[in-house]
Amino acid sequence: MNIKHLTLTLLAVVLISCNTTQKEKNTNKTETYPSINIVGAMKNVMWKGELDSSINLDTISDKNGLYGLGPVSYLTGELLINNGKSYVSKVTSNATMTVEKTFKTTAPFFVYGNVTEWNEVDLPSYINTIQDLEKFIDKKTSKFKRPFAFKLIGQVSNAIIHIQNLPKETKVSSPDEAHQGQTNYNIENEDAEIIGFFSTEHKGVFTHHDSFLHMHLITKDESKMGHLDKLDIGKMKLYLPKK
Repeated sequence: MNIKHLTLTLLAVVLISCNTTQKEKNTNKTETYPSINIVGAMKNVMWKGELDSSINLDTISDKNGLYGLGPVSYLTGELLINNGKSYVSKVTSNATMTVEKTFKTTAPFFVYGNVTEWNEVDLPSYINTIQDLEKFIDKKTSKFKRPFAFKLIGQVSNAIIHIQNLPKETKVSSPDEAHQGQTNYNIENEDAEIIGFFSTEHKGVFTHHDSFLHMHLITKDESKMGHLDKLDIGKMKLYLPKK
C-alpha cells in the first residue's frame, strides 16, 4: 500500500469514527419528555373574548403518557388529560358536577405534553400551600427543560377547585366577565391526583399573571375535577418528569 492509499484509508477511518461519535452524542441527547405544546392563550380568552375552539382534543394523536389541561370552549367546563385519559367536568349545581371521560371536546387554550417516566420526590413537611409548592418546584427544577408537566398524588387535606360555567352568548372583554358563572367546590380529606404545568415564561398564556403554575385536581374516584385554586397538602408525593 503506497502513502496516498494509506492516507485515504486513515481519513476514511477518522470520518467513520466522527460520524459514530456524533450519532452517540445525538442519541444521548434524547429526552424522556418532549417539548410542551401550547395552543391559544389565556389572555386572549380573558381580554379579547376568544372563546371558541383553538384545538379539538380528538386531534392529539400521541396519547401515550399524555397530560394536558385547559377550559372547555366558551368557558362551559374544565378539561384534564391524565396519562392518556381525557376528562370533562361541568357544573350541574352549586354542590354537584358531572365528570365525563371523552376526547370529543374542544378548548380555547390548552397546554399538553407527553411524559412516560417520572421521578418521585418527597415533599418536605413545610410544603403546604400552592405558593410553597411553586417555590419548591422552581428551586428543584432549575436545570430542567421548561415548561414541563408535573403531578402530585396522595391525600388532600383541603382544596378549592372551580369549574367555568359562563352563561350562553356572554361576551367577554375582561377576567371579571370571563368568570361569570364560575362555581367553586370544596375538597376535604380525599385521595386525589393533581396534574400541573410549570413555566416562568408563560404568564397569561397558560398560567395566571401571578403564578408559574396551572393545576387541575381530580379525585381518586374520578367524581370531581376542576381547576385548583387553593390547596392544603395532606400527605402527597410530587412527581417530576425524568430528564
